[in-house]
Amino acid sequence: MTEVFQSTQKFRAKPRRSFEFVLFFSIIFVLAIPFATVSWIVDVFRKKSIFLDGPLARARAEADRTTPVIFSA
Repeated sequence: MTEVFQSTQKFRAKPRRSFEFVLFFSIIFVLAIPFATVSWIVDVFRKKSIFLDGPLARARAEADRTTPVIFSA
């Protein structure tokens, strides 16, 4: 009887990010922190809730969106 739950897929390791990518990500992250903090404060007062993504999460998301765009060009 054959094993139905056995997967034949090979799992690949995630490609490591280059030093240049990490450097650009870090620079963009640090530069995005003040802007993310201001937008977070505005959203806290506008929505009257503190249950929002914090400034560091927003800065990380911005760096995650921006850095690949730079490297795809």
